[in-house]
Amino acid sequence: MISAFKNTWNIPELRDRILFTLAIIVIVRLGVHITLPGVDGSVIKAWLDSLAQKSPDQAGGIGAILQVFSGGGLTQAGVFALGIMPYISASIMVQLMTAIVPKFSRLAREDGGRQKITQYTRYITIAIAIVQAYFVTQTLINPENIPYMAGIEKFGTLVVDQSLPWVILTMLTLVSGTILLMWLGDQITEKGIGNGVSIIITVNIISALPGALVQAWKFFTDKDKGAWSPIMMVVMIALLLFVIATTIAITQAQRRIAVQYAKRMVGRKQFGGQTQYLPLKVNYAGVMPIIFATAVLSLPPMMLQWFFKDQGWANTLYSELVGGGTWYYILGGVGIFLFSYFWVAMMFQPSQISEDLKRNGGYIPGVRPGKPTAEFLDFTMTRLTFAGAIFLAGLFFLPAVTGAVVKLPPSSLILTFFGGTSLLIMVGVVLDVMRQVETHLIQKHYDGFLRKGKLKGRYDRLGNTGNAASRNTIVYLYTVVAIIIVVAAAAYLYNSTKG
Repeated sequence: MISAFKNTWNIPELRDRILFTLAIIVIVRLGVHITLPGVDGSVIKAWLDSLAQKSPDQAGGIGAILQVFSGGGLTQAGVFALGIMPYISASIMVQLMTAIVPKFSRLAREDGGRQKITQYTRYITIAIAIVQAYFVTQTLINPENIPYMAGIEKFGTLVVDQSLPWVILTMLTLVSGTILLMWLGDQITEKGIGNGVSIIITVNIISALPGALVQAWKFFTDKDKGAWSPIMMVVMIALLLFVIATTIAITQAQRRIAVQYAKRMVGRKQFGGQTQYLPLKVNYAGVMPIIFATAVLSLPPMMLQWFFKDQGWANTLYSELVGGGTWYYILGGVGIFLFSYFWVAMMFQPSQISEDLKRNGGYIPGVRPGKPTAEFLDFTMTRLTFAGAIFLAGLFFLPAVTGAVVKLPPSSLILTFFGGTSLLIMVGVVLDVMRQVETHLIQKHYDGFLRKGKLKGRYDRLGNTGNAASRNTIVYLYTVVAIIIVVAAAAYLYNSTKG
């Protein structure tokens, strides 16, 4: 594996793609820390300094999910505060419409239909971003209602000018930030390496890792915890490695259905006669059920705040959902289990697969072609989905269980990397990037990451759609990044000396 990482720099095209991707990642992370116009950055700085001194954790539950997809942009009130979440929501909506609406289903199978669907996805992204930008501006005006910025109102007024022009300017900035992130993701996909949107989300998740490590060190080195703290820290590290290994194994696990093709003559050539395999993944839905469940759970808190603000039971339920309480995990686990079957039912079409096999002269040994084949595939996928849904629900519960064992609050950053959406996304994206790099290595006759076999997955979906960025483009890009870093460092030093 070490030789594979070394060989990546021996391939000029692959090296250029990696350098281009790293430059885009730096730009994404810098944009998170650029405060929105009209927002008092000193108030945010004072609030963050108080958090560092008191070392409390940020809001869990819904607030934690929002922080994952914004990469801390919501806490910083940055231009990338919305993150890439509007695009993800739009993509989910379009995928569901493709599976349900006949017009979109026909469009997906036509030549050039995918480009039209991509265009519709971007239009829907802008509409969602406008709505979310309006709610963000309203929460910045009333920060006491923001779960992920609790207590910031004590350090001053966050927005001094709350006029209509400021609202419009802030909304345009937030929407433009989302569009820029979407464009940067497309650039990574075309000229970089891997799926750009997924890489941006993963980088935003990993950005919380230093803070989690600092929290873990302070927690386990606290003298008040007793002599068992070092042992507990070793146990936590071992548990983390075990969870990551299990997640990788389940993500890669698949049921291979043997498909036999009949021999047929086309002219003087003979086709068919060989056995191929139809891979059915255990976790076919991926991370989508968790995203669905958390998106649905984000609606009740807003409804409770709007319609039942002064009711005691509503305030209790609101704190449970926003802070990652018992009801949050109960409703989330049930939602993940149901959405797993819903997603598979929408995306996996056994009847269409059966017809395609029959049309191409393929059949499953021991199963009659046509309807029996569709029923066999549906029965097999139902059992696999049950195992995958149990795995996703368990991964969703794992941070809460781990926190209860080691006496960590459910909103702790440490627990973010022990399960849930963050871990599943990181594992999936890292595996996709490794497949992409391995494809380039094998094409250039180098050994991949695994000498005894390739990483499982759909390699055709990982191919880049364009040429790698030119050397001049990479040089210009790194020059711009260097200038931005120098200006940011100078501004930071100026504010530090001024304070």
